[in-house]
Amino acid sequence: MSTPAAKRSERYVVTRATWRGIDIEIRHFPTWSETAGIDHIEVISDQRKPLPITETGYKSLFIMPEYIAEKGTAHDYVLAWLDHEAQSKAWKRNQTDARQLSLF
Repeated sequence: MSTPAAKRSERYVVTRATWRGIDIEIRHFPTWSETAGIDHIEVISDQRKPLPITETGYKSLFIMPEYIAEKGTAHDYVLAWLDHEAQSKAWKRNQTDARQLSLF
């Protein structure tokens, strides 16, 4: 039996965080699919500022609940994910470029 979209939105657990000066909303739907045994996480930055996991400020992730449990909560998982991805060369270059003025 599928749940109507309106009812699905009521099942999200919503938390907020500030990650390196960027305000974000973390939406977690535990047991999004009982059949597949997966949860759903959405990460949305205020003003859709880029994050290491998304250039658009929005990321949707279907994930096994065991991976979340390893970090504690979905909130903890997302913050750890952001910290991990912030170590990438691409994100570091993006941050350096954002701090420098460009004449072109």
